[in-house]
Amino acid sequence: MSGKLVVISGPSGVGKGTIREVVLRRTGAEFSVSLTTRPPRPDEQDGRDYRFVGRGEFERMRDAGELLEWAEVFGELYGTPVARVRRAIEADRTIVLEIDVQGALQVHRRMPDATYVLIVPPSDEELARRIGERGTESGEAVRRRLAKAKEEIRVARQSGIYTHEVVNDDLEQAIEAVAAIVEG
Repeated sequence: MSGKLVVISGPSGVGKGTIREVVLRRTGAEFSVSLTTRPPRPDEQDGRDYRFVGRGEFERMRDAGELLEWAEVFGELYGTPVARVRRAIEADRTIVLEIDVQGALQVHRRMPDATYVLIVPPSDEELARRIGERGTESGEAVRRRLAKAKEEIRVARQSGIYTHEVVNDDLEQAIEAVAAIVEG
């Protein structure tokens, strides 16, 4: 087996985090923990969920070319350190990134031979139901998230970088499909 990078993307609410967690357990692939400048939430642990760094450190790494991709979201910075990804690949291990489509497009510019997997919902209605079922957002916020999700899927498909598209209409089948891609 030779090392490889697998990039998993998809809109919020599509189940990519759940799929990734199970796929990592089943395949033994590694997860690339992202950096962020935002403070940890109560249930988050440094090094497991994110690596929490100060803005100055993040900007230094970004400016030094140490990030494979990065983005600013609601005033906070998020990014993927390139060193861990390259070390895993060079050691013939598989490493998985779970990032948004914009991040995947950045990764593709530096690592076009990676495997790109887009997770999509079975329908707009089902995605709206999943987002709404969280119960944390108003009807207007759900509509905005759904519009953003549709746009993200459109951009992903149009980009042509995604070598695989998995519809999450049955969680176990979606997990099996992504595990097969990771192991393939």
